[in-house]
Amino acid sequence: MKKFAMIMGIAALMSVAACDSKKEDAIENAADNQADMLDNQASNLEDQADNMVGAAADRVDNAADVIKNKADAVRDAGDNAADKVD
Repeated sequence: MKKFAMIMGIAALMSVAACDSKKEDAIENAADNQADMLDNQASNLEDQADNMVGAAADRVDNAADVIKNKADAVRDAGDNAADKVD
């Protein structure tokens, strides 16, 4: 009778352990899924920031080119005026 009780006790513990394991796996999977989701959101935000910085850099480069072109035009006009004076 003691063997039977011991075997039943062990079987009961194993079944409880299996249930806990399933719950633990479910909780771990949910946590992993949430971590993956947050990781993806962070990556998307980084990509958006990179795109914004890249676009801003392009606008600054274009503005610098416009200013350089205007400066060249003023220099040319000044050189032409100096040539006429000579």
